[in-house]
Amino acid sequence: MDKAYSSSKMRIIAEIMNYNPVVPPKSNSVEQWEYDKFLYKERNRIERLFGWLKTKFRKIFTRYDKLDVVFLSFIYFGLILYLIKISVNTP
Repeated sequence: MDKAYSSSKMRIIAEIMNYNPVVPPKSNSVEQWEYDKFLYKERNRIERLFGWLKTKFRKIFTRYDKLDVVFLSFIYFGLILYLIKISVNTP
């Protein structure tokens, strides 16, 4: 859920489904609400991780593999490479 889907109706549906909608209100919204800024930043990190996986490993998002085990192992492989990348670039 992001700002495009931050209407009151969508927030109620998300809460009914036991989701915690962590999205800031639009700047021009009449109804302003509180949100967890830390969780919103963490959500952004997750989205950037998936974006990185999508650009580096197109195979994951096009789902060429027929077996779930092979698909999941390639996701693990991509995550391992990501962890190596961030640990090498961290001082």
